[in-house]
Amino acid sequence: MPQWPSTGPRAGAPQHGRAPEPTRHGGRQRCPPAPADVGQAPEKLAGRNNLLQLIQMRWLAVAGQLVTILVVHFALRITLPLPEMLTLLGALAAFNIACWLRSRTAGRVSDTELLCGLLVDVLTLSAQLFYSGGVTNPFIFLYLLQVAVASVLLRPTYTWTVVGFTSLCFAALTQWYRPLAMTGLDVAALSAPYIGGLLLCFLLNAGLLVTFIVRIERNLRRRDARLADLRQRAAEEEHIVRMGLLASGAAHELGTPLATLSVILGDWSRMAPFAAEPELREEIEEMQIQIQRCKTIVSGILMSAGEVRGEAPVHTTLHAFLDELVAHWRRTRGAVGLDYDRSGAPDLPVISDFALRQMLDNVLDNAFEAAPQAAPRLVAQCENDELVLRVQDKGPGFASAMLERFGKPYQSSKGRAGGGLGLFLSLNVARSLGGRIAARNRAEGGAEVEIRLPLAALAPADDNAADER
Repeated sequence: MPQWPSTGPRAGAPQHGRAPEPTRHGGRQRCPPAPADVGQAPEKLAGRNNLLQLIQMRWLAVAGQLVTILVVHFALRITLPLPEMLTLLGALAAFNIACWLRSRTAGRVSDTELLCGLLVDVLTLSAQLFYSGGVTNPFIFLYLLQVAVASVLLRPTYTWTVVGFTSLCFAALTQWYRPLAMTGLDVAALSAPYIGGLLLCFLLNAGLLVTFIVRIERNLRRRDARLADLRQRAAEEEHIVRMGLLASGAAHELGTPLATLSVILGDWSRMAPFAAEPELREEIEEMQIQIQRCKTIVSGILMSAGEVRGEAPVHTTLHAFLDELVAHWRRTRGAVGLDYDRSGAPDLPVISDFALRQMLDNVLDNAFEAAPQAAPRLVAQCENDELVLRVQDKGPGFASAMLERFGKPYQSSKGRAGGGLGLFLSLNVARSLGGRIAARNRAEGGAEVEIRLPLAALAPADDNAADER
């Protein structure tokens, strides 16, 4: 359905810093196109930041291991294989320098690279523990630090890889290691049940650590996504408020010229030259209908702004509301037909909401513009305490890009400056009533826009209060 508004960049979003000045083409404001890799920048930055975090932690590990080795060997008088252990520290420092050089390049740092770096850390720690008592070394639970880091930086699959690898290293150190040459350590006391319990304790700690950190990370991501959605809604609502102020001012301004045109057309309809020509008389009558429609729209804008509607809401029924809306749409669109079915909707009391009328008019107009040769179809039903309105057409359907960004402003295939606002406003009207709008292409051809509104939001206030009691 190429005539329907497509979607574009978020409108009304606050801009921080100095942005490029928009340029004008054919009366429309357009911002310079963004670079092709702008969508990949956050991901590249996150990968590089994670690598830098690992580099900083690795330097701390190198310094901590060096201090520990020297203190144990010289201060506590516990003999350690210094050449082997210091060689391992040197190799780890060299690897960290290589990682730092990698972080200076422009390439994207993948999760696989981060995983390999963590596995190198685990291997180095395992080798150090091998030379310093294996499972008898109290620092063996430093493996849990590697698991915690992996849980924060990597995806769950890679995190469980780190858990499995550290578990294998832990199990290997229960069998193969160089005992520490120190008094008071009874190696024979490390029986099989003790070693099994130690390994089980490690696995439980690692599993619980990964499970809860992953859940916390998932909750934080959901919270961030929710906050991003709320920020976008706030920006859209701010944009709507600005449009509402402009619309209210325009409505006041248009009242006088519309009234003047109505008087002039009334005088023309009584003049002999026009009254004697049936074609001219029909055109004047059509012009009067369209001017009356403009006056109704202007009055509706003022009513929806709170100048009239808030004081005297119009009570009606769902059937009467829909029938009047359909009759008005048929009348003001000339000979355009409309296939209308409300058999699935009960006749409940509702408030005659002008914004809802305008929303349905807009969706029906778009359906007609998509396929002028075939009448659109409006189907009203009730499902699960919701009013479901489906507007269908027999046009070419939505483009995939329009479906992906459905309801965004200022992008329209109609080729008009300022187009693409209809569905954006409709989406926000439905949202303000607690409903939603969805679009899809029908298997039999054409497109369908589905509007779902809670019946409680349409019911009169007295009925809602009675339901609460």
